[in-house]
Amino acid sequence: MRAWQVRRPGAMSTSPLTLATVPVPEPGPGELLVAVRACGVCRTDLHVTEGDLPVHRPNVTPGHEVVGEVVGIGDGVTAFAPGERVGVAWLRHTCGSCRFCLRGQENLCPASLYTGWDADGGYAEFTTVPAAFALPLPTGYADEALAPLLCAGIIGYRALLRADLPEKGRLGIYGFGGSAHLTAQVAIAQGAEVHVMTRGRQARELALDLGAASAQGATDMPPVALDAAILFAPVGELVLPALEALDRGGTLSIAGIHLSDIPALNYQRHLFQERQVRSVTSNTRADAHAFLDFASRHRLEVTSPQYPLDRADVALADLSAGRISGAAVLIVQPS
Repeated sequence: MRAWQVRRPGAMSTSPLTLATVPVPEPGPGELLVAVRACGVCRTDLHVTEGDLPVHRPNVTPGHEVVGEVVGIGDGVTAFAPGERVGVAWLRHTCGSCRFCLRGQENLCPASLYTGWDADGGYAEFTTVPAAFALPLPTGYADEALAPLLCAGIIGYRALLRADLPEKGRLGIYGFGGSAHLTAQVAIAQGAEVHVMTRGRQARELALDLGAASAQGATDMPPVALDAAILFAPVGELVLPALEALDRGGTLSIAGIHLSDIPALNYQRHLFQERQVRSVTSNTRADAHAFLDFASRHRLEVTSPQYPLDRADVALADLSAGRISGAAVLIVQPS
């Protein structure tokens, strides 16, 4: 099968990805073999490829927003059958017995493993997934629309929960890519007033088209004080204007797995009056199921520029350069 591998992590200009021919993987006990139909192109894939994240698996195949068809099952699998459409997301293993797992915080499990970082992912024609971490998918969405929901959607949903937005509150969103454009729709559907701060004109236009109350530059102040904010852009410098935009008691939720350095904070200007900063680490399976249930009941508009599998390197380069509006998707095996 064809599969992209991160041979030498580095800037996209150094060609860190190689398209290789490798054997089709075999599903182990408790695993599914999935024929990949579509795979979202996530900024975390870029962090893995460019070396912002440490190498966990040499020559790893990126991709953790996989929509595919079950074509093989390992011993002991009863929950899925060949022919079913399933999702393969970022989280693929937790121990189930540590204090974090036992209190419902499996996203903090020290033994957690991740698709496209610890194990080969969906920039390939086939991949495997533990059946316990495979996701049933809502109907009514095409493969290319579902793929971004599996990380961009899920992590945005968790970031929104972490932001503690009050009912009908004012939410600021910093950066407006794949995850943000889905999270904005969730917040608006829940009655929030959304204000977007992002650098790209095309992204600002998309935000307004999706129902945002305002859209302005990345460091501009929103027209109203915010009850909560989410930082999606991996830019530490934006923490300061985001905190300044918060009203008293507001919370800033930082959604990324990687963030550049945050400049020094001024306590009075940025934190006093009980403003808070919270990080977001991965997600739980409960988050995934809750978000996908929401998506089944509220039609989300997914802006998904498409690339064939053999242009995955181009897709990541476009993402790195800010040339993608919405959430890009690799079409691997058209349905």
